[in-house]
Amino acid sequence: MIHDDSAYESLADEHGGDARWAFGTGFDDPLSGVDTAIPDGVDAADLATYCLMLADDALVMSQRLTQWCTNAPELEEEVALANIALDLLGQSRLLLARAGAADPALPSRVAPDLPHEDALAYFRGPTEFYNVTLVEADNGDFARSVARLLVFSTWRLALLDRLTTSRDAVLAAVAAKGVKEVTYHRDYAARWVIRLGDGTALSHGRMAVGLEDTWPYVGEIFVSSDVEQRLAAANVGVDLAGLRAEFDDAIGQVLSLAKLPFRDVASTVDTLGRSGRHSDALATLLAEMQVLARAHPAATW
Repeated sequence: MIHDDSAYESLADEHGGDARWAFGTGFDDPLSGVDTAIPDGVDAADLATYCLMLADDALVMSQRLTQWCTNAPELEEEVALANIALDLLGQSRLLLARAGAADPALPSRVAPDLPHEDALAYFRGPTEFYNVTLVEADNGDFARSVARLLVFSTWRLALLDRLTTSRDAVLAAVAAKGVKEVTYHRDYAARWVIRLGDGTALSHGRMAVGLEDTWPYVGEIFVSSDVEQRLAAANVGVDLAGLRAEFDDAIGQVLSLAKLPFRDVASTVDTLGRSGRHSDALATLLAEMQVLARAHPAATW
């Protein structure tokens, strides 16, 4: 039973009084008992960068999804999208913490007095983020957002499923938890794509446009960076090109039921998120996400 005036104070007191910024810091560690040693033969900087890539994908996608709060077509969808965003935020927190532990120079360079996940989320600039461009584009209408969510979650589910056998025990544990979450994310998006695609003429047209807007970002998500290739060879990471057949099959099944065409189009974006080259949309998103933390970096509640 909570006896304090504030539920947040009670939670913080129970877990050592740590009421700092971000993603559940001060609560029980969901990776308690997991071997955190860096696997033999793996470069720590590579592992840290890889964790940043996976974390940034989830963090930026989470931020985009939260923008539907108060804007979704139904209250039920606001709750669903918020819960998906929270799942991704949780994944990002664990991965950012792993990145900071693998290479402590990363968080200490930007905000040495903050927990690793807070420093890396709030005090890096756009060129220091490694997310794929897919997740940073503006939401558009609801149809475009569910089209993107379908693409992202189908891709991430295939990625996480393979990471469950990673030689890095932390990545494997995060992936095992994430597979359960992202399975729901994909199914949620698939139901909406089918519902809109196989609905009225208006909903079908809007869904078709949403997919057209999303296709140009697909090519990039199957291009592995040098870091991803090295870690895939070490049985720590995943070669993204190997996900394409599973992705195409899953997306094709959904679009067939939605009576929408599947298109295999080359990427037309002129950015490459894994190398830190992003659209202007990311800078705007990060400015909104980071403004309070940067204004009050030592704040607690």
